[in-house]
Amino acid sequence: MSGHAGQDWNPGAYARFRGLRLRPALDLLAQVGPLPAGDVVDLVCGDGAVGPALRQAFADRRLIGVDDSPAMLAQARGYEALHEADIATWHPETPPALIFSNAALQWLPGHARLMPRLAGLLAPGGVLAVQMPGQGAAPSHMLLHQVAARLFPDRFSPDPPPAPVAPLGEYWAMLAPLGAVSVWETTYLQALPADAAAHPVRRFTESTAMRPIVARLNADEVAPYLAAYDAALAGAYPPLADGRALMPFRRLFFTLVKG
Repeated sequence: MSGHAGQDWNPGAYARFRGLRLRPALDLLAQVGPLPAGDVVDLVCGDGAVGPALRQAFADRRLIGVDDSPAMLAQARGYEALHEADIATWHPETPPALIFSNAALQWLPGHARLMPRLAGLLAPGGVLAVQMPGQGAAPSHMLLHQVAARLFPDRFSPDPPPAPVAPLGEYWAMLAPLGAVSVWETTYLQALPADAAAHPVRRFTESTAMRPIVARLNADEVAPYLAAYDAALAGAYPPLADGRALMPFRRLFFTLVKG
């Protein structure tokens, strides 16, 4: 999965919230209509979490998984082929009928170039279906940077780097000339399980958004950072009586049927 910040992904940590991470993918898949001839590509397939749903929906198609993480690809099953590739430059062997990408392209910059490039790879009538988190302005993600800047002001800014994910209208504008576009967003209220060793929201972010920050810390700095982040999260997401925490999570979706 792209954006590994100099280290490979941890499939076990990422899979801890498999159900919550899979639901947006299923909601996106439900909006994919009839396809022309061609393969189905699970772009940035990770450990293959979406693979079974794609297989069930398109049982007669060749299912291809693409990712840049060897550790994730080693866990993926049920694909006719798996390719380790840089998503920014990946090119299929033949034009796919569907390029499906769940919670991955937010790691790549330059969406005004990337999304039309992916659309251009499709077969005529093919579908580009994308889901990305839009959580950059939420406390869960802002506090990652604010806590790091407070503890290590020489290395971190309290302001997160500009998010590659654009406003909804920009995706419509960049893709509408290429075919029929549908763009929408959904906020999921996630009830995260109690955890005796960490705030529940930290458990959710530590396998994704937290990774680039922790990668810049030395071994002695990680524990103080995690403790301070946990404390800040407790104010933003107060634990419920049973220890769980409610975390609203915004996600952006679009489909393009190539004209």
